[in-house]
Formats: sequence, structure tokens, C-alpha cells
Amino acid sequence: MVSATQTRSQSRAWLGSALALAAAAGYALANTSATLAYAGGSNALTVAGTRFLVPTIALVIWLRLDGAPLVLPGRDGLIAASLGVVTAFYTWALLNSLNAIPLAVAVLIFYLFPLIAAAIVAIFGWDKFSWKTGAGLLLALCGVALALDIQSGQIGAIGVILAFLAACGLAVVIAVSGRLFARSDARPLTLYMAVVAAIVLLVLCAASGDFALPQTNSGWIGFFAAAIAYGFAMIAFFFALSIIGPVRASLLSYAEAVISAWLGVAVLGQALTLTQLAGIALVIIALVATTLAR
Repeated sequence: MVSATQTRSQSRAWLGSALALAAAAGYALANTSATLAYAGGSNALTVAGTRFLVPTIALVIWLRLDGAPLVLPGRDGLIAASLGVVTAFYTWALLNSLNAIPLAVAVLIFYLFPLIAAAIVAIFGWDKFSWKTGAGLLLALCGVALALDIQSGQIGAIGVILAFLAACGLAVVIAVSGRLFARSDARPLTLYMAVVAAIVLLVLCAASGDFALPQTNSGWIGFFAAAIAYGFAMIAFFFALSIIGPVRASLLSYAEAVISAWLGVAVLGQALTLTQLAGIALVIIALVATTLAR
């Protein structure tokens, strides 16, 4: 007989999984919308810097309406701010890796972050890491490799290093914030990270003279859609992290590859090959099987 406590725990687990999948959809929509902003005259660094403003504004309003404090205690505030710096760093590293290696290769290397995050939490004893989870992560990664349909091209060592550092950066953010969220409200912690990441990226953008707003209507639509979708995804992901932990939340992030492929067909008019369809099927199988197993 299932107790009320077990029922509530299962309900929270499914809620966390749903939020993680919603976050993956938001990230995929943000990336797809960003292509319209780029085509309209903006650039990746400008979009990356401004998209953190939406979760900042949304979280400030939400916390104020709830009467919750905006300021964290000293230690937690320092850690959250440090994670914001790491967030800005891995965003910058990923964007710069795209200039040195093909997009598909960069994204595939970046998608090592769930494995790295799982390793971090296992080493520090913050979460369990079973062979089923490991098998699911590897299967999902293989599916992403097929879905990206990587073609041969010149691979620069600097680009590979930057993409790997970006994966490590996100893994650290997920592992450490998952530890913090287990005992704290996710909202102010997410707020700190968004504020610091926005400041760092916008300062970099201004210092490099690379700040560029869209010049077309479609570019502005993509610009605002990318910011709104990313803001929603960031908040949803860290709430999911606080409910289901870093390992499962990271695994469900692989759904972004499936949703991005579908959006590429529906919005950008791209065609999918049989290889990509097989990769999407592998990702879905890995997500469903591992979620049910846990």
C-alpha cells in the first residue's frame, strides 16, 4: 500500500521532470529564435547578455509579490554570485568555440555536461549515480551525436577546449546549485546568478564594442522571443533542479536536442535525415527509460 508521503514524493518527482522538460523546450525555442535575431543584425554576445535580464526582472517581481527577501545570507549570496560568473564564463566559452569548430561538434562536446555533473555529485557524495543513469546518459549522448548529423570538417584544438570548458562550467553550476537548492528557495539563488551573468556579459560586450541590436522587424521578434523563452527556461530548470536533483535534471536536458530538431523543421524549414531521426529516437528512449527507472 502506497502511503500519502510516497504519493506526494512521486507527484513532486513528476512535477520536477515536467519542469525540466519545459525548460528544455524553452532553451530550444530561445536558440531557434536567436537565429532570427542574428539574421536581423544582432549577434550572439548581445543576445546572450540581454537574455539574462528577463529572468532578473521576473524574479524580482515574483519575490516582491510574495514578500520574500531578495538578499541572500553572506555565504549563500557569495556562492550564488560566483555561479553567476561561471555562467557568464561558460556562455562566453561556448560562443567562442563556435568560431573555431563546427556547430554540431561544439554542441556535442557541450552536451557532456550531464555526465560531468553526475560525476561531480557522485564524487562529493551529493547524489547517487547508478549504472542505469550512466547508461541512459551515454545512450542520450549517442542520440544527440546522430541528431546533430556531424559532418567532417576542420577541428581546431582551441574550439574543442573552449567547448569542453563550457561543459565543465555548466556542470559545476548544476552540481553546486543543486546542493544549495536542496535547502534553500531556488528563486533568490537564480536571481543572483542571472544578475551577475548579465552584468559580466554586457560588460564584455561593451568592452569589445560588439553590442548590436536587430535592425529588422523579424530580428526584433526573434530577439524578444529568445529573451523571454530563455528567462522561462532558466527559472523552470533551476526549480526542477531543486525538486529532482542535478543528475535527473541534467539527463532531461537532452530533450532540448529533440525539440530543437523539431523546431528546425517547423520554424526554419530544415529537413531531417534518417540518421537524425534515429538519433532523436535514441534520445527519447534514453529519457523515458531512465526517468522510469529512477
